[in-house]
Amino acid sequence: MKPYFVFAGFVFAGMVLAVFSCAQAGSLFRWVDESGDVHYGDQPPATQGVQIEQKKFATVPDIENADLPYEARRAHQNFPVTLYVAHNCKEFCEQARDFLNKRGIPFTEKDLLMQDEVDEFRQQSGSDLTPTLGVGKTYLKGFQAEQWNNELDIAGYPKALFYRPPQAPVNPSADKGKLQ
Repeated sequence: MKPYFVFAGFVFAGMVLAVFSCAQAGSLFRWVDESGDVHYGDQPPATQGVQIEQKKFATVPDIENADLPYEARRAHQNFPVTLYVAHNCKEFCEQARDFLNKRGIPFTEKDLLMQDEVDEFRQQSGSDLTPTLGVGKTYLKGFQAEQWNNELDIAGYPKALFYRPPQAPVNPSADKGKLQ
């Protein structure tokens, strides 16, 4: 093998590592300078009059969900689940939360407290009913276990319980002062 090809291989590998390290940093910018050379970096150039393009990368699954099986991680990445609740939604919201926990679905709970949150939710979902389940860009209004199961199946979430949400840590020192 000629030394030129070995050097070119190292240069290419270095460029790939640089691009991936920038991607992990969160942003990657592409720009063309005045002489027509293309540049990439994690910071936009300081020069004025240069056309800058920010590259987007797929989001990495949450670290807390790293113990999910591949099927569930993939579904969580492509169709994240959000449970929308309100302070006046007691029994049905609790049933919805229990349903998701029993099925083992990793989800984010969004409590609609402020009027601007309610307005944004209404604009996105087309409703102001809680509980509402967001699976990707699909919104299911009201708690209906069969409908929610079907949508989660379509999104690719496993039917079996693989994931348990993190439990609040128990503080054993809190019980030390109590008499038995």
